[in-house]
Amino acid sequence: MNRYIFFASVIVLLFSGCSTKEVFEPKNVANDWKRYASIEDEIVDISSNTALLESGKVLAKDGTIIATIDNEHQRLLGESNGWILSATIDGNLTLRATQTPQLKKSFSLKRTIATASLKDNILAVLFANNEIALYDMGSKEFLFKEQGGRAIANDIRITQPYFMNDLVIFSTLDGKIIIVNTTLKKRLRTAIVSSADYFNNIIYFSILDDKIIAASNSKVLALWQKEVRSKFEIRNIVHDENSIYITTKQGEIIALTPSLQEISRVKFPFAHFLGMIIDEKNLYALEKEGYIIVVNKKTFDYTIYKADFDEGLVFVGEKAFYVDDEKILIK
Repeated sequence: MNRYIFFASVIVLLFSGCSTKEVFEPKNVANDWKRYASIEDEIVDISSNTALLESGKVLAKDGTIIATIDNEHQRLLGESNGWILSATIDGNLTLRATQTPQLKKSFSLKRTIATASLKDNILAVLFANNEIALYDMGSKEFLFKEQGGRAIANDIRITQPYFMNDLVIFSTLDGKIIIVNTTLKKRLRTAIVSSADYFNNIIYFSILDDKIIAASNSKVLALWQKEVRSKFEIRNIVHDENSIYITTKQGEIIALTPSLQEISRVKFPFAHFLGMIIDEKNLYALEKEGYIIVVNKKTFDYTIYKADFDEGLVFVGEKAFYVDDEKILIK
């Protein structure tokens, strides 16, 4: 099947390992994981909040199918305020309404799009050359643009622009957060998350405890009246209403406050984490060699289970890990 994989170098980063490296081999495994299901097709592309199946159907984090796109020619960009965004490599953007499948909009931007978001009639775009832009979807005219710095090799986990009242917050490919006022059409603030030479794009963004939390592969930023950064070699990052949780390339699972103060830490030597899910009590970490580690968020006690799954693209849902054409349920 002829498909292009955007920023394909990330596959090496996320799913392959050096054959000479040691692997995670836990001594105490409680039991086999029992909760599995199948999905109708294998996953062929992922965005920050959706996954694309080989059939062209778009899977949301809650496990529902919310749209169908032409998966032969379009890359999935993600879901934004009730719209599924996809684009061809030459910048033909398509927007499909999730509640009204026949409602579709298109916009030719003539350049490769890294990601985009839509709110009301304002389209926010991050291009593959790291330019950010705002457009009026009614008139198809641009409202604001700014060229970012050079970005060499990027992680596929590209963060969509985030709308907040009359602001849009761009997560760039060169490790920055840029806040733009959509009414004034003006940049208000820029904050540097990290400045690594490679794989420096922002892979995670959230608002937690009135703070902007953003992360690249190498640093986490907490931004409010001041800026606080912590350095980690990050594989995955999630949050709940109180804390931030990260897994590292060193096999650690770490809990932080919204101000990036460490709460708890546990290490699993040589573990290669593929994703995390949290619920009210526990943190569930999927490990590459075929394990699920369940960590109590309060005590950081943990139990290790043996899981059965094949290698493939991993999409992390709200209550399940999706790997290739399999679903590993946490509930």
